[in-house]
Amino acid sequence: MKKYKYSKDITFEGKRYKIRADTEKELVRKEILKLQELDNGVRKIEKSMKFKDWALEWLETYKKPSVSEESYISYMSCLKCHILPYLGNMQLKSIRAIHTQKVMNEMSGSSKKMINRIANMLYGIFETAKSNNLVLENPASHLIKPKGTVSRRRAITLQERKYILQVAEYHRAGLWIKLMLFCGLRPGETAALQWRNVDFKKKMLHVDSAVKRKTGVGSTKTEAGKRSIPIPEILISDLQFRKEDPFDYVLTNTKGGRLTSTSMQRMWDYFKNELNIAMGCESFRGRALPPYRVADDLVPYCLRHTYCTDLQAAGVPINVARELMGHTDISVTSKIYTHSSDQATNRARDLINSLHATPTATPELSAIEK
Repeated sequence: MKKYKYSKDITFEGKRYKIRADTEKELVRKEILKLQELDNGVRKIEKSMKFKDWALEWLETYKKPSVSEESYISYMSCLKCHILPYLGNMQLKSIRAIHTQKVMNEMSGSSKKMINRIANMLYGIFETAKSNNLVLENPASHLIKPKGTVSRRRAITLQERKYILQVAEYHRAGLWIKLMLFCGLRPGETAALQWRNVDFKKKMLHVDSAVKRKTGVGSTKTEAGKRSIPIPEILISDLQFRKEDPFDYVLTNTKGGRLTSTSMQRMWDYFKNELNIAMGCESFRGRALPPYRVADDLVPYCLRHTYCTDLQAAGVPINVARELMGHTDISVTSKIYTHSSDQATNRARDLINSLHATPTATPELSAIEK
């Protein structure tokens, strides 16, 4: 290791850094550069850097400019919770395939979606490190992923639909419930909906924004999320009854403010409590008592899922359903459409029967056939 004639310790935000140089002038220059680097949050890109430094650099440089603020926060959370605890303090160049595989192994039991995200992040972090000549090979290029769990949202049952609509008629969450069930809106889209988005003349709902968990009102989940949806007659009267100024929110909390992720969760809990009581649960001071009648997997997204299965049952073509659901990829819609329903099956039977029905009269031959 090279020995320097001059050295100096500096402190920045409680952390000490040692500066070394051959001359006093060079020492001063290095000190200024180091302080500028620390003050600007710029990390020194070098082969000896720790994994956590490069991972944060990757996130800021390669991800932040191309994803939404909510996605950026999600990436940061994944990095801090699932990757840095195992690799953070290791030197980037010393990490081998076995180390990244151990990170993957720790994801066993997590959702398939989360496992794929962590695997993609590891690959991206090391692939960009490779392109910057910080590592020779990508140790995350041949990861073996744990099986993972698949959480499939479902459509509501006929019995659930009966009680949900019954409670929606008098509960303050009723319109919120109906917007998800009859228009297929995501919860965040319902919260951002303003009266300017409701076209009573054409009976259309124009979705152009959504409420994010931590960043307030922003763009829809994807560009495909910006869409127009026909408002069914069953919902028109509810909306007309509440109609207000164009830039007022259609749905509000108890204080008249915009709904947030927290207030929507609270509203769902209250609605589910009332649903339990309506379905036969005993109650005490307005609170349902166990055993509960509402299924554990009944969540607001089930209503949106049901809207898609209703489209299928009504015979709506899958490409149209994709647009109404706001899906970027039709394969997402197809995963719902492949779950056949009794209504869809019966409709298919009727269509087939009508196709092969015996004609009552012999059709006239065309001029060509003659």
